[in-house]
Amino acid sequence: VQLVQSGGGSVQPGGSLTLSCAVSGYRTGPNYMAWYRQAAGKEREGVASIDRAGKTTYQESVKGRFTISQDKVKNILYLQMDNLKTEDSAEYFCAADSRAISSVVAGTPVFTKNGLDAWGQGTLVTVSS
Repeated sequence: VQLVQSGGGSVQPGGSLTLSCAVSGYRTGPNYMAWYRQAAGKEREGVASIDRAGKTTYQESVKGRFTISQDKVKNILYLQMDNLKTEDSAEYFCAADSRAISSVVAGTPVFTKNGLDAWGQGTLVTVSS
């Protein structure tokens, strides 16, 4: 399994960016795909996830601003980021897994980081004025 990311860059607060993640190596496609980010000096955190059926889950801080989507024909995962804030600055990673991983536990978004099939190489997003 291989995930290759593209997109990212620098933008002013309020701006938009789109990240892409091309997925290969799955016979029938992953059942769990997600975007994570890691800011300098902080732990990696989940941002948004999507399952094979298209059900999405978002971290509270990005709800209404970020949109995760997938093109199952082209096997590409996207993250559309609008109204970016300085606190969104981080290195962003896509991840995929063949398992049907729950992203909500007791009503709370949960983004597992351990044991996933593969990770993208990371792409830097910088939001500053």
